[in-house]
Amino acid sequence: MEFTVNKIAGIIDAKIIGDVNAMVMGVSSFDEAGAHDLTFACDSRYLSRLCLTKAGVVIIPDSYVPDAKRDNGPVLLKTANPKLSFFKLVSLFHPEKMMLPFIHPSAHIGQLGEIGKDPVIEANVYIGNHVHIGENVRLMPGVYIGDNVCIGDETLIKPNVTILDGTRIGKRVIIHSGTVIGSDGFGFAQDINEHRKLLHTGHVSIGDDAEIGACNTIDRGTLGTTIIGNGVKTDNLVHIAHNVKVGDNTLIVAQVGIAGSTTVGRNVIIAGKAGITGHIKIGDGAIIGPYSGVHSNVGEKEIVSGVPHMPHTLWRKVVSIMVRLPEMRKTLISYEKRLKKIENMNEQTEQKR
Repeated sequence: MEFTVNKIAGIIDAKIIGDVNAMVMGVSSFDEAGAHDLTFACDSRYLSRLCLTKAGVVIIPDSYVPDAKRDNGPVLLKTANPKLSFFKLVSLFHPEKMMLPFIHPSAHIGQLGEIGKDPVIEANVYIGNHVHIGENVRLMPGVYIGDNVCIGDETLIKPNVTILDGTRIGKRVIIHSGTVIGSDGFGFAQDINEHRKLLHTGHVSIGDDAEIGACNTIDRGTLGTTIIGNGVKTDNLVHIAHNVKVGDNTLIVAQVGIAGSTTVGRNVIIAGKAGITGHIKIGDGAIIGPYSGVHSNVGEKEIVSGVPHMPHTLWRKVVSIMVRLPEMRKTLISYEKRLKKIENMNEQTEQKR
């Protein structure tokens, strides 16, 4: 498959600097691209090396002004968002494998449900009773769907995902392998010397265009709803506890844990391995740094880091001090010894008087 630069520029609405008839036969990374490959450069790490890349075509930002004296080098395509434009073109060279609708004979489909047009239901899928599945849904091998589940149009559920009773999943959702949605929350009541399990009757609701990473666990509560908003993206190994509410377009990076009944606003970014306690609120647009321990409310557009969490600018100062603590300890011990010596000398002087 090959395209002219002129054709590609039309697809991504780009301005061309160079040969409009140059041929593009593939896409590649900046450092591995060849003479007939397309790549992209967004920041100074790559823009400063445009003359060194072997790529035939490079997508660059509108704002970048290339060297006017350059005699050779790649054809340049200027766009507002080079990364987004590049990955739009990736699908041209690596089109998604099309599958004809079918239901595998080994799939179990329960009673009193409804399956929309053009499903792809692969081997060993289990679908419970009273399940509503929209159009163009794909369930890959080993998927388990409990009773009274609703799945929206064009949703993709990858192998060995478990979706338990009462879960609601929106349209165009992607759920990656090994994830469990609707598992019981960590709900127990103390009874003398034992912990009694509480009945969980709540459910999980996931909005449209969400993407849930591999091996996530999203719990239901004893009552009420755990809500994952529209456009939410979670990385692998994320745990979201019972009755948590995550606002639209929030990003949650790998190994984050969010305790029960916390509310996370819209457009929040929670970086890797952050731990968030329960029953607090994180405001819209907030950013939680990696490894943070969040123990109380975080305001809108606030940026916090550290354990316990604090404003990011303060955390940077704390970190710079932490690495100097061993040296500061030696200095403090030295001052203590000197002070004690001076005190002893003063005591001896007083005794002589």
